[in-house]
Amino acid sequence: MQFQQLQYFVAVAETRHFTHAAELVHVAQPSLSQQIKALERDLGADLFRRARGNITLTDAGEALLPLARRILADADTARHEVQEVVQLRGGRVRLGATPSLCTGLLPDVLRAFHDRYPGVRLLIEEGGSHDLVRELARGALDLALVVLPLPTPSPALTTVELLREDLVVVSSPDAATPGRGRRTVRIADLEGERLVMFRHGYDLRELTVAACRAEGFEPEFAVEGGEMDAVLGFVRAGLGVAVVPRMVAARSAHGLRVTPLSRPGLHRAIALAHRSDVAPPRAARELQGMLLER
Repeated sequence: MQFQQLQYFVAVAETRHFTHAAELVHVAQPSLSQQIKALERDLGADLFRRARGNITLTDAGEALLPLARRILADADTARHEVQEVVQLRGGRVRLGATPSLCTGLLPDVLRAFHDRYPGVRLLIEEGGSHDLVRELARGALDLALVVLPLPTPSPALTTVELLREDLVVVSSPDAATPGRGRRTVRIADLEGERLVMFRHGYDLRELTVAACRAEGFEPEFAVEGGEMDAVLGFVRAGLGVAVVPRMVAARSAHGLRVTPLSRPGLHRAIALAHRSDVAPPRAARELQGMLLER
């Protein structure tokens, strides 16, 4: 049974005339008749009673007609749904990002993308770079914003650096300024300061701890284990200081003192990653372009 044969069958059933049906589907009448006969042979039953000037459905034809119409309607729906995705009126983008990037980088970009493609669903997954790389590799994400270098470099991923971001120190305005009131803070000035620290697996945790150890001391934690919002809330409450991305501090500066780090400071490289062996869907490629152009 072929899709085209069902189209011809429905046309004859609706027009009750082989010639008119052939005109309706833009095919020569002999070709249409041959395809109907082939369909009948395949099904093992006559579909039409053919009398001069009078074409009617047999019982088998009556049984097939609603099913054939449904198959044709489903095919039209499938074609329409695919076109919706192709033309970016539908579809989805599965984007992974670290929590700090969800707070700092993504809101403005996602708003612009949603304004341009309101029919595309945005599915966001927060996680550390290690988790996001794993989700990309198993096909659960289309794109991911990760911090370089990757915890486990993977030849199956393509990464494009988007930006390098400075890190800053945030503290409560009611607490003493880290670094004895200077305009900038050295990593060495954090020795003896009680830090509000992110959970294990958080890129910022590893970066901060490594920087402190490079200066010859182990950081002291007042609170640890939080996500970005929790860390900022604990700092506002005066529990300690934290090292956070500048973009996050700029968006969440209310109730916080923001102090830059002295040169050379601390920086992190943000990259956009996707699988090398699979091209991202059209909607994901559009979002990728907007992130690269920002």
